Amino acid sequence: MLIKIYPENPNDKAIEQVVEVLKKGGIIIYPTDTIYGLGCDITNQRAIEKICKIRGIKPEKANFSFICSDLSHISDYIKPIDTAAFRVLKKALPGPFTFIFNASNNVPKLLSSNKKTVGIRVPDNTIAREIVRALGNPILSTSIKDDDEVIEYSTDPELIHEKYEDLVDLVIDGGYGDNEASTVVDCTQGDFEIIREGKGNLDLYL
Repeated sequence: MLIKIYPENPNDKAIEQVVEVLKKGGIIIYPTDTIYGLGCDITNQRAIEKICKIRGIKPEKANFSFICSDLSHISDYIKPIDTAAFRVLKKALPGPFTFIFNASNNVPKLLSSNKKTVGIRVPDNTIAREIVRALGNPILSTSIKDDDEVIEYSTDPELIHEKYEDLVDLVIDGGYGDNEASTVVDCTQGDFEIIREGKGNLDLYL
């Protein structure tokens, strides 16, 4: 199923429709401020396993991130951070960053069996944040990859739907996506170490 949601003014009914799919253990593809993401409810173990199958990875080896709606959401899933780190997050988010933190005990067991860290995102995309807000907890997320070596990420929602319609329950058309991933920042040692340069420029916020 492909549904159109406008990022400037997401329709409440459409957001509710997406949330219903997630609550039933469905998989969605949705827009972010970078590339389109493949997501599910983080509390649904079978849905997480389904995403791992689509991506061809083992749950314990997966580097998924959590899409949160705001900073207060983040604190539930990470170990306490110092004021300096919080200040940077406050300035940089919502934005095209994935911050890796030491995980708290609230991270679903399926994901944290061998993992002590969690990637957190608050995308600068109203659709993604509204879905999380209406769902009441984060979405587990991974980027959709393209099999074409030249085009690493698909940007056209209609083509994404064509490719994934048999694998996922719902694709959101929120306009063209970006083809540059988020900047990944490791915060587990107390400082900010960029481990993948992407769309976000962290220097602006340090």
